[in-house]
Amino acid sequence: MTENWPPDGLVGDSSTITLRLSMFGPEQYLCPASDLLRARGLRPRVRSPWKPEALEPFPNGPFMAAADELERSVDESPPRPPSRGRQRPLHDGVQQWTQHALRMYRRAFPPDLELRLARQPWVYKHHQATGHGQAAEYRITAWGRCLESTDGRRRELRLPVVKHLRARSDAERAIAALVVAEGNPDPRLEKVRVVQFAMFDGITAPVFEGTRDEALALYRSIGAPAVRTLLSTHEYRPGTACASCAVAPVCPALPKAEGLLGLVDRSRPRRSWSSTTGRGHRSCPARGYLRGLRLPTDNSIERGAAVERGRAVQAFLTERHERKTRTPCTPEIPAEWVPEKYRLPDNERRLGAELLRHHAEVCPLLTAEPRSEIRTEPRLVFDDAAADLMVMADPDLLYQNEGSWVWRETKTSASDRPRRDVLTAYPQLALAVQIIGSGALSGPQGRGRVELELLRPGGADLRILDPFAPGTRAAAEAVLREQVSGWHAETLFEAVPGKECAGCEVAQWCSVRQPQKAGAEVGS
Repeated sequence: MTENWPPDGLVGDSSTITLRLSMFGPEQYLCPASDLLRARGLRPRVRSPWKPEALEPFPNGPFMAAADELERSVDESPPRPPSRGRQRPLHDGVQQWTQHALRMYRRAFPPDLELRLARQPWVYKHHQATGHGQAAEYRITAWGRCLESTDGRRRELRLPVVKHLRARSDAERAIAALVVAEGNPDPRLEKVRVVQFAMFDGITAPVFEGTRDEALALYRSIGAPAVRTLLSTHEYRPGTACASCAVAPVCPALPKAEGLLGLVDRSRPRRSWSSTTGRGHRSCPARGYLRGLRLPTDNSIERGAAVERGRAVQAFLTERHERKTRTPCTPEIPAEWVPEKYRLPDNERRLGAELLRHHAEVCPLLTAEPRSEIRTEPRLVFDDAAADLMVMADPDLLYQNEGSWVWRETKTSASDRPRRDVLTAYPQLALAVQIIGSGALSGPQGRGRVELELLRPGGADLRILDPFAPGTRAAAEAVLREQVSGWHAETLFEAVPGKECAGCEVAQWCSVRQPQKAGAEVGS
């Protein structure tokens, strides 16, 4: 979607255009239009009062500040100018994470007396005429650790990654190299190095290493075209980026759904909410909070066999449903059905294949209209202005039947025990009922419905929820109200130690977690 550019109601001075390395990262986390508007310094003319969180919201900021102190203690560098703004308290989990990340940083980068912390982060600047005697200043920055040799001949940019290192695109490599080579120019500079490191385990990987001239050549051939593309792309891509986008209130591509969650209260800081948020907070406020910050989780819990089996089944079905042939699934399941990235024990592989055979009885492609739109695992985002919340949902499948949207959720179980109150057991269904029942999805929804596909060893159980039935709608509203209200009023997200600590995937960042009983083990 690219119409209405730029959105109405924006103000700002766009003579300075600031691009960040993060704007060239993985597409699923980016909105080109949001990045461009932010780069040009545009913002809504009418803005809501700033409502800050009680806690520091950026979990990696404390690590950077602590790493600054660590670096200065080694090379006795002069202190950097203090950052602006009031320092907010840190959540206990963020304190534990910061200490761990600092240990991993020192493991990855032992003290090097030849490198010192740069006086200022490097910023590449370029002035370009725009016509009528005016000029624009282009700036490019990269968030990371900036170090330089005492003789000025060598620079190194260390890019922090929370958990897993990832392959960097050619554009990222070129732009990072440019920032190091030409940011805050130093004529003595000869060697340029960019390296990424994982704060979770200290693993490092090179991104670029070469001379200053090689860095400039790489930017001219790959980086500059990527910059021009970003500056000319007006595509709106509603998704994860909406939660932190200042332009979201006037974005023409962001669906407005005022009152979607049944809460009327704009006194709290602007946040994003999903069923996962509510489920985590209900278990333990600290658990939900730390998951929301995307801190590393315990794989022995997060990727347990039963959980992985459910994800593998969903991945297999998604691939089948995305095929252009639109052929309903059959009971014929290949022996090697498990997608490559999932590791399942033999018993879970056999169970998963059995569940997939049952799916053929209720495959949504049996009833989907032949030429209608089918959306597998779409990211849905809605602006609930009544509560100043960005609401996010990820249906397993959306398809059309009789001209209206049908929302399908698929769950797997090793037990044939029935679930009676499915809205409470699977609160994402309550959100689905609200979204379809309120008409938040585009297009006709008068015959829309929500489906829960339960795959068990004994067969497939398809539950149908009518989002327009008063009783169903009231039950969904009650579930959402119970999930949202306590979380919305929360400020400190303190831990509630108890028996659930044993199954908490972020317990390693909690200093008050309940100790494990003798003989019990939790992986790290």
